[in-house]
Amino acid sequence: MKSVPPATIYAAPARAVASRVRGALASRFADYLELTKPRIAALALLTVMVGYTLGAADHWRLAPLLHALAGVALVAAGSSALNQFLEWRTDALMRRTASRPLPSGRIAPIEALAFGSALGIAGVAYLALRVNALTAALSAATLVLYVFAYTPAKRTTGLCTTIGAIPGAMPPVLGWAAAGGALDHGALALFGILFLWQFPHFLAIGWLYRDEYAGAGLKMLPAAGRSARIVGLLSVGYALALVPISLWPTRLALAGDWYFLAATLLGAAYAAGAVRFLVRGTQGAARGLLWISLVYLPLVLLALTADYLRLTS
Repeated sequence: MKSVPPATIYAAPARAVASRVRGALASRFADYLELTKPRIAALALLTVMVGYTLGAADHWRLAPLLHALAGVALVAAGSSALNQFLEWRTDALMRRTASRPLPSGRIAPIEALAFGSALGIAGVAYLALRVNALTAALSAATLVLYVFAYTPAKRTTGLCTTIGAIPGAMPPVLGWAAAGGALDHGALALFGILFLWQFPHFLAIGWLYRDEYAGAGLKMLPAAGRSARIVGLLSVGYALALVPISLWPTRLALAGDWYFLAATLLGAAYAAGAVRFLVRGTQGAARGLLWISLVYLPLVLLALTADYLRLTS
C-alpha cells in the first residue's frame, strides 16, 4: 500500500484553519467598519468636497482636499463609534439596531470606546498637522456636540433633532475652512442648507420608527409628535424654509441661474413630499418623504458645484 506523505496529511487541516482565521478576521473587520457608519461618513465627505471646492475659489488643489477628507473621515468614524458605545443598551431594544456589533455582543463596549476615541483624536490631530487649526477645532467641536450633546439628548428631549442638526450641518463648513476660506456668508449658506434639510429627513425617520424609539425611551419626535399632523406641519415648515436658504448661494455669486432653477425645482419636490406626508400621515407617505430627502441633497449639491465651476471656468 502506497504511503501518504506527512505534508499531504497535514495540508488540508492547515488550509481549513487558515480559512477560518481569514473568515474571522474579515468578520471582525466588517464589525469595526459597521461601527463607523460608512454610508453616513460617505455623505459627510461628499459635502466636505463641495465646501472645499466652493471655498477654494481659484486655488483648488488636490493634496489639501485629500488631507481634509482623511482627517474628517477619521473624526466622523470616531464620532459614530462613540455614539454606538453610548447607545448600545438602547440599540439592543430596537429591532432596526439590535444586530449592530455592540448590542449583538460581537464587539465589547470597551473596544468601541477605545476605537472611537483613537479615531477621533487621530482625526483632529491629523487635521491640525496637515490642514489647518480652524478645521481641526471645528471638527473637534463637531465631535463633542454629536457625541456628548446630541446623543444623550435623545433620551431627554424632542429638541435632540435640533441639537443634532448642528454637527450634522458642519461637514461643508469643514471643507470650506480646509480650503482656507473665512467663516463668512458662503460658509453660513452651506451650513443653512444642510441644517434645514435634516429636519424633514429625520422627522420622517422618527415617524417611521416612532414605536421602536418610544419603546427604547428615545424622544426623537416633538412632545406632541405622536400626531402625524404635528410632525407633518413641522416637515412642511422646514422644507419651505429650505427653499430661500438654498437660493442664497446665487446672491453670493457662488452659483447662477442654472443652480437657481435646479434648487427651486428640487425644493418644490421636497416641500411637496412634506405636504403629502402632512395630508396622508401614513407610513408610505413618511417613507416617500425620506426617499425624496435622500435624492434632494446630493442633487442640490451637485447642481451647486457644477454651476459654480461653470461660472469660474
